[in-house]
Amino acid sequence: MKLVLFDVDGTLLTASGAGRRALEQALREVYGAVGPIDRYDFRGGTDLLIVRDLLRLAGLSAETVAASEARLFERYAACLEAEIGDGRNVRLYPGVREAVERLEGTPGCLVGLLTGNSEAGARLKLSPTGLWPRFRLGAYGTDHEDRNRLPAVAARRAEALVGRPFAGADVVVIGDTPRDIDCARAFGARAIAVATGWHTLADLEAHGPDRLFSDLGDVDRVVAAILDGDGRTGRP
Repeated sequence: MKLVLFDVDGTLLTASGAGRRALEQALREVYGAVGPIDRYDFRGGTDLLIVRDLLRLAGLSAETVAASEARLFERYAACLEAEIGDGRNVRLYPGVREAVERLEGTPGCLVGLLTGNSEAGARLKLSPTGLWPRFRLGAYGTDHEDRNRLPAVAARRAEALVGRPFAGADVVVIGDTPRDIDCARAFGARAIAVATGWHTLADLEAHGPDRLFSDLGDVDRVVAAILDGDGRTGRP
């Protein structure tokens, strides 16, 4: 059985900056500080890491940050829901719907999320697309600040769901940043990179993913790369 884990932002969809705006509002409300949010590199970071980095750079102690993290993420979810609104600014990238639906309908394939978003953040961004119910489990950016720890979280949840363990060779991670590739490698999983986010094909290729696509539009090839594990590297 194969466990297929998709990143959200930059891989499945764009929410047109809603997450950053919602986080800034929530940080101001809860902590009265946002840190250098306009200069911070969000790409591939977990929500926990982003929040802790920004507030550390704003001069807050780790203890102060930890004391209000739960409230922060409650406010973030409320702010994000308001930002998302009717979902008109949430856009799936080419081939995403077809690839996810085909994989979800494939026997022996368990489809989930591995994302820097909180669970609520992922749900709010994916719900307008209708794809949220297709993902049977997830490892989220509030489960651990270190993205490299998230594949193990997803594997444990998958085992609890279907009653069998998942080793690295059973897992495929699909993402748009070097951090997605690195977290797959940390677990011994296969890494499929897609250049629909904020990194170019050349940027991603330098990190040695098992397969690399400009987008997921060629659904037959993408699904074959995920399921067949041919191990070819480089550009499609």
